[in-house]
Amino acid sequence: MYVLYSALLAASLVVGLPFWTFQMARHGKYRAGLGERLGRVPHRILQADSGPSIWVHAVSVGEVLAVAGLVASLREKFPQHRVVVSTTTASGQKLARARFEERNVFYFPLDLGFCVRPYLRALRPALVIMAETEFWPNSLRLSRASGARVTVVNARISDRSLPGYLRFSRWLRPVLKNIDLFLAQTDEDGRRLVEIGALAERVQVSGNLKFDVPPPAETALVGQLKEAFRQADAGPVLVCGSTMEGEEPLLMRGFESVLASHPRAVMVLAPRHPERFDRVAGLLQQLETKYWRRSEWRGEPVSGGVFLLDSIGELASAYSLADLAFVGGSLVSYGGHNILEPALFGVATVVGTSYQNFRDIVALFEQNQAVRIVGAAELPLVFMELVDSPARRKALGQRGLATLRQQMGSTERTLQALLELMGNGPAESG
Repeated sequence: MYVLYSALLAASLVVGLPFWTFQMARHGKYRAGLGERLGRVPHRILQADSGPSIWVHAVSVGEVLAVAGLVASLREKFPQHRVVVSTTTASGQKLARARFEERNVFYFPLDLGFCVRPYLRALRPALVIMAETEFWPNSLRLSRASGARVTVVNARISDRSLPGYLRFSRWLRPVLKNIDLFLAQTDEDGRRLVEIGALAERVQVSGNLKFDVPPPAETALVGQLKEAFRQADAGPVLVCGSTMEGEEPLLMRGFESVLASHPRAVMVLAPRHPERFDRVAGLLQQLETKYWRRSEWRGEPVSGGVFLLDSIGELASAYSLADLAFVGGSLVSYGGHNILEPALFGVATVVGTSYQNFRDIVALFEQNQAVRIVGAAELPLVFMELVDSPARRKALGQRGLATLRQQMGSTERTLQALLELMGNGPAESG
């Protein structure tokens, strides 16, 4: 099975080479860390201490933030081990290097034996931790064969991915046997893990690590925008984050309704993907909307228009500016993004009806009347309702913050499960 999988993966990479080359040339995507992805262990990793390690893999920014507390706890509990972190995306890599030191961070290798083995030889991991749902067959098999314990933390099976996993469960089952422990976010995720082939006795529920993420520190941009808003007596401020293709026109329709009665209102608009920044700027120009691009802004007063956040890594702290937040990927059929980021600041939050990527979090918030879920048609009315009612808006935000705080503690539960796993002796070779 593994030989066939490796052959198919290699073939798909060859077939897709023109696409990857185009993406590298046009947008610079996938170029960063190419050598590391192909199995070249960077010197910064080799030059560090050569003792045993704990290897944590976090795909992108959300996963890096989620495991940050766990990484700190692992370093404290396992001082004899070096804790290293790999990521898949460039944005995740940038954040991980800032959080965990560059010498401990690298790009996750492609799931081919010749790419994975050099890292296992260099790191000699005693424990390999995959965040969320990273079921890479060769990486899991080779990690366990090297003698490492293998675990998946913050594990989740989304509505979108479940049918695919079930379809291939016959082949997935032997892959999942290489995982010693699954720590699921919810009971439903635990049930789904067993359904797709995980051994029931290896599945536990520890909660969602994202509830333990602390509010981000205020960035220089947030301080500058506060002053720019003050100078212009701007407000209210709407922060619309992680927006996807097709959402900006709908959001602008809602914002125009707000501007009609609040001419000094500001929308901080943050598209999810950098390659869309220019297209969104073109839309704002086409709509003849007054706007400022973060990349060109020099600190002048901002009022009565859109502040286009065409940068990476500044959205999370920008939610602290909001009187009202909208979390994107939810008005279109994408599945939504993380509503905990605005909730950390007690900000009233609105999402669309497509939120299956965060179904449990949104369902919990909805149960506590801590989020507003709206369709595209009613979005302008809900924006106006909440903008015109500060008391209602504040109550919604405070219920969100209270709901988040009630769910904290997953990091400690995860750590205790890992301590118990590591106390069970070395893993058997797979």
